[in-house]
Amino acid sequence: MNRNLHKLFDIANKPVRRIIGLMSGTSLDGLDVALCSISGSGMDTKVTLEYFDTIAYPVVVKDEIRKVFARETVDFQQLCLLNPWLANFHAVYIHECLYQWGLEPKDIDLIASHGQTVYHSPKILHQRNGFPNATLQIADGDHIAVGTGIITLSDFRQKHIAAGGEGAPLALYGDYCLFSKAGEDRVMLNMGGISNFTFLPGTLDATAVYVTDTGPGNTLLDAFARTYFGVEYDKDALFALQGTVNASLLAALKDNDFFRKPFPRTTGPELFNKAYVENAQAVSNTTGITAYDMMATLTCFSADTITDALGSVLDADKEYAVYASGGGAHNPLLMRWIKERMPHLNMHTTGELGIAGDAKEAVLFAILANEAIAGEGIDFGKPGMPAVTMGKISFPA
Repeated sequence: MNRNLHKLFDIANKPVRRIIGLMSGTSLDGLDVALCSISGSGMDTKVTLEYFDTIAYPVVVKDEIRKVFARETVDFQQLCLLNPWLANFHAVYIHECLYQWGLEPKDIDLIASHGQTVYHSPKILHQRNGFPNATLQIADGDHIAVGTGIITLSDFRQKHIAAGGEGAPLALYGDYCLFSKAGEDRVMLNMGGISNFTFLPGTLDATAVYVTDTGPGNTLLDAFARTYFGVEYDKDALFALQGTVNASLLAALKDNDFFRKPFPRTTGPELFNKAYVENAQAVSNTTGITAYDMMATLTCFSADTITDALGSVLDADKEYAVYASGGGAHNPLLMRWIKERMPHLNMHTTGELGIAGDAKEAVLFAILANEAIAGEGIDFGKPGMPAVTMGKISFPA
């Protein structure tokens, strides 16, 4: 037997596996690195977050990614070069984290790398007959495996698409295994560049789970914070709190077929971008609004579309525990407006469940890698939520 296959077999049979989860989202702020100790699989999964860090991308990395990010037309050579180039950065970051944590590559069983999404194109977005759902993540797994000497699982979203999904949201697989609780209806609300939620019924019935992207989280806020104020994001909603929501622009922003599509539905900056906002401004004759009013309106847009989606599946007469994560959980205005619109939601953060909100997505990909080698597909009984394990395996040289 190939020595790497033998090693993978041994890892799958260990009582506890140490897996590094990697996540880089659409905000392009950096690489989240989460070292997890994981035992069991499926509903018996137990996770301890040993270490977590976010390695900020230098300006050169952000600039190079933005040359291809969410663009229909790109320099193909640039895209080709970025795939190994970014992976090599990720391998270096992993070594830096291990050194900081007093560990060596031999102490780690697996790496679970989400990669960097550069284009997400479900059929509801591209609308091209004869073509399937599609998505593309770069930062090649082979380069990470060779660069670190650690078996790497990557490219998780392709199996989801091949089995009938849209490649997102994948959070439900880890959410269901890790955060379900008998007797408590929970909502795991992640507000990254794009917002999504997983509804976890207190009955633990997998077929009653709902998951979907809701629309923008921080992607528009970040884009206009850079445009208007020269900063990466609206920290503590400083700018939005100085503005007033423009009702006409808000109505135009919410007038899109995406919000009428059934769950699960997925989206990205390919739809929700500056051009989308500028078109809504033209339609609503609001091109002259102030920067502060724009930030307030975009924050309201995120809050409204999140609560509209939640309201379509949650009973207004019942209480739910909502555990927020992602950059949006740090936005006090966004969180306040969600609570005001849905007072029956008991708002928490995933930190109260032992997983820091900023680390959650990286942890969830570590869980996906664990499921790929030690678990089985969970049957959610719904179209677009296939019962699959995910991740392509790359062995070190």
